Amino acid sequence: MTDDPAERPTVALLPGHQKRALHGHPWIFSNEVQMDAAAKALPPGSLVTLKTGDGRVLGVATFNPHTLVAARLLDRDAGRCIDLGFFAKRLKRALAIRERLYEEPYYRLVHAEADAIPGAVVDRFGDVVVAQLNTAGMTRLEPELLAALEAVVAPKAIVLRNDSPARALEGLSVEVRVAAGTLSGAIELRENGARFEVDPLGGQKTGWFYDQRDNRKFMAKLASGARVLDLYCFVGGFAIEAAVAGAADVTGIDRSEPALALAAKSAALNGAGERCTFRRGEVFAELQTLAGAGVRFDLVISDPPAFVKSRKDLGPGLRGYRKLARLAAGAVAPQGYLFLASCSHNVTPEEFWEAARRGLEDAGRNARLLRSAGAAPDHPVHPNLPESAYLKALVLALD
Repeated sequence: MTDDPAERPTVALLPGHQKRALHGHPWIFSNEVQMDAAAKALPPGSLVTLKTGDGRVLGVATFNPHTLVAARLLDRDAGRCIDLGFFAKRLKRALAIRERLYEEPYYRLVHAEADAIPGAVVDRFGDVVVAQLNTAGMTRLEPELLAALEAVVAPKAIVLRNDSPARALEGLSVEVRVAAGTLSGAIELRENGARFEVDPLGGQKTGWFYDQRDNRKFMAKLASGARVLDLYCFVGGFAIEAAVAGAADVTGIDRSEPALALAAKSAALNGAGERCTFRRGEVFAELQTLAGAGVRFDLVISDPPAFVKSRKDLGPGLRGYRKLARLAAGAVAPQGYLFLASCSHNVTPEEFWEAARRGLEDAGRNARLLRSAGAAPDHPVHPNLPESAYLKALVLALD
C-alpha cells in the first residue's frame, strides 16, 4: 500500500468521544466515529488520519468502517509514512527486546498492539517466521511488513497463518501459505532444554504456544520422579519438558491426532519416548473415567482452549472452568500439584480464580496457591489494552 500522509483521508471522532484515545488507548470503536458517507465508503483497511471532533490530530490509523473496532492507531505522528521503513524500525525494537530475553531465536517476535504493530502476531522458529495478520489494515500492509521481516530477520521462510476466527470479523478470507522462501514439513524448536517438532502449516495458531514457556519451566521443576497428566497437551510442551526434567511417567491427552503424533516424535527426540504416552480423548470424559478407576497423578496440568470467546459466553465458560478444576483436582494424588490455565481474555484473573476456588471446594480438596502468572515476557502487555494480558495460570499444591 502506498502511503502519502498529505493525501490520506481523514476520519473524525464524534464530539466528546476522544478521551480514551487521548489517554493512549490504541483502539477507536465504531460508535466513537463520525460515520458519515465518506467514512463508510472507505475500503476496509485504509490508512487514515484520525482527528478529534474539534479537529485535534490523534495520529495515523488503519480503518475498517464495518467492524466494532473501527480504527487501530499505528503512530501518534500523523505525518509518519507507513512503509517498509516504519515496520523495520518497529521490528528492530521488538527484536532487540527478545534478544535481551532469550539466547536462542525461538520466541514471539511481534505481539500485536503491545509491539506497536496492531493486528499482527509473528512467531520466530529459528530461520522460519510464522505470521498471523488478523485485520483488514494489516492485510493491506502485508507487502511492507513481509519486506521488513526479510530485511530485519532474513528468514529462510515466512509462513502466513491467516486462518484465525478474527479475520471473519474483518471480512477477510482464510488462507495458509508460504509467503516467502520454501518450507516442507515440520520444523524444530528448542525451549527450556527440550527439543520439539512443530508444524507451522497445519498446527493450531502458529504451531506453538510460546506464552506458556515460563509456566512450563516452573511445572518441570515439580516433575522429578512424578507421575504427570497433561490435559489438552497439543504437541506435548508441558508433558515433554516434565519428562526431560525427570518425570517417572507422563500421559498426554488431546483431541488432535496430528498434534499427538508430533508430541510422540518430540518425546523420542528427547530420549523420553518410553516414559511418555499420548492418546486421543475428550478431557472431561477422560477425567471422569480416571476418577471411576481411582487413578491419580502427582502432577496434573490443564491448559485448555478458550472457554469464553466473547462476554456472552462468560457464564457457561466460568462454569466450564469450575467443572474442569473439580475434575482435574480429583485426579491429583494426595500432596500433589495442579496447574490450571485460561487463555480467555474476556475472563478476569479474579473471575478465573473464583471458578478455580469453587472447583477445588466442589472436589473437597484443600490447596495452597504457589504461583499466579501470565504469559512469558515475549508476550508484552499494552498498558492501555488489558485484553493483551489474556493468559492466567495458577499452580496449586493440594493436600
